Amino acid sequence: MAPSTPLLTVRGSEGLYMVNGPPHFTESTVFPRESGKNCKVYTFSKDGTLFAWGNGEKVNIISVTNKGLLHSFDLPKAVCLEFSPKNTVLATWQPYTTSKDGTAGIPNLQLYDVKTGTCLKSFIQKKMQNWCPSWSEDETLCARSVNNEVHFFENNNFNTIANKLHLQKINDFVLSPGPQPYKVAVYVPGSKDKVTMLWNKKATAVLVIASTDVDKTGASYYGEQTLHYIATNGESAVVQLPKNGPIYDVVWNSSSTEFCAVYGFMPAKATIFNLKCDPVFDFGTGPRNAAYYSPHGHILVLAGFGNLRGQMEVWDVKNYKLISKPVASDSTYFAWCPDGEHILTATCAPRLRVNNGYKIWHYTGSILHKYDVPSNAELWQVSWQPFLDGIFPAKTITYQAVPSEVPNEEPKVATAYRPPALRNKPITNSKLHEEEPPQNMKPQSGNDKPLSKTALKNQRKHEAKKAAKQEARSDRSPDLAPTPAPQSTPRNTVSQSISGDPEIDKKIKNLKKKLKAIEQLKEQAATGKQLEKNQLEKIQKETALLQELEDLELGI
Repeated sequence: MAPSTPLLTVRGSEGLYMVNGPPHFTESTVFPRESGKNCKVYTFSKDGTLFAWGNGEKVNIISVTNKGLLHSFDLPKAVCLEFSPKNTVLATWQPYTTSKDGTAGIPNLQLYDVKTGTCLKSFIQKKMQNWCPSWSEDETLCARSVNNEVHFFENNNFNTIANKLHLQKINDFVLSPGPQPYKVAVYVPGSKDKVTMLWNKKATAVLVIASTDVDKTGASYYGEQTLHYIATNGESAVVQLPKNGPIYDVVWNSSSTEFCAVYGFMPAKATIFNLKCDPVFDFGTGPRNAAYYSPHGHILVLAGFGNLRGQMEVWDVKNYKLISKPVASDSTYFAWCPDGEHILTATCAPRLRVNNGYKIWHYTGSILHKYDVPSNAELWQVSWQPFLDGIFPAKTITYQAVPSEVPNEEPKVATAYRPPALRNKPITNSKLHEEEPPQNMKPQSGNDKPLSKTALKNQRKHEAKKAAKQEARSDRSPDLAPTPAPQSTPRNTVSQSISGDPEIDKKIKNLKKKLKAIEQLKEQAATGKQLEKNQLEKIQKETALLQELEDLELGI
């Protein structure tokens, strides 16, 4: 029996209602439309069979499969709802309040038994951040953060704390997905820093994005970010990102064997790394700040939302082939459909209060359905009904755009401003940033194997620039032509360069100094000396420093 089509839930000033997914897009009878502007929150269960929402008076639970009302709770101020993984518990959160005389408020975090409708436990949870307890997938374990401790409960018995993890100034924790044995990643903050922790699906490793308020190099007003890899077998590494700047997004593939990072000052780079933190494929540079793997992990969307123009690149990440380049202007939300074929983009308030609406795309770039809310209305939230993994089988990727009756309204590309004095003259092809093309980063297993077309093109371009630069120097200053280096010269020892630019010469000098220090550290390591962590990190940066030095000397 084929799986049903995922529903689409829409919440806005026009009310709360559901829409049938592709190919019909008609309003669903599963949930009768609830008109009005009082609906503040809704959620599906993990398997999509239960639906809960708060309408400003009550929190209700219905069965999506038989359309029946299961329970209704008097929680007029509820703004957060969450089902436990196996649909046993519904967690609700209301803003915490105290009385005027200063006495403590009543518990505002309630845990309800979905089967009986009884309240299992109530807690005081003052902050909305990390309000919801974390369950293991089989619900044998539940954890919540309380002051400097993580409290663990077993089998949804919330009257007894089964275990406690005490750490001074604990700020956050993330329980691992998957089956036993369960792991927990815990963050204890340092001075003026914060982290984001991302487990892979198989719970074999966690990625940590560390952010500091101050960038010591002075390159960024927003501080400095680093990406760290920590495996459960004890291995760890700092992921070397070859371009400086912010880390916009990091996502795991569902296979748990690779991850994609979007980083660097605009135009940003995007790179796929393996579990050794080695780059596998570099997508080059582009206007992007987000990455989204499809549920099956075989398609990757790179997108530029927010203050960017909504350009998307849809990639086949098995063959590293570009599928399509649609544009979803003014989008504030993106989500893959559980079927792995369709994409939802939306423009929602309060992020943007004009041109609200949503679109359903096929990954080949075709718009299959579009809804624009009236000019006097707002769209607040839209999302797919979730399904468990394996319900929808992965299909063969197609590169031909699927047919659609909805016109694809590509935005007109604005031409660059030209001063009046230059408008009648030929246009020169000048760019503020040099664009980098995609490149396969997998190392060649032997020198007898031919390079890829992209690698060969880059190599030829690199060699041509090098030859032209050396020829120009020879023509300008014959007496300063570099003397050929002896065969025994190490590959990171570069002959003296005169660029004619004092700033570049200064950078080259500093890079050589760093490379010399790395050579000394490597020599110390070869003699058996135990190096510090920061010294090992310096050695890991050697390749990037060599590339930067070479680029400076070639005038790139």
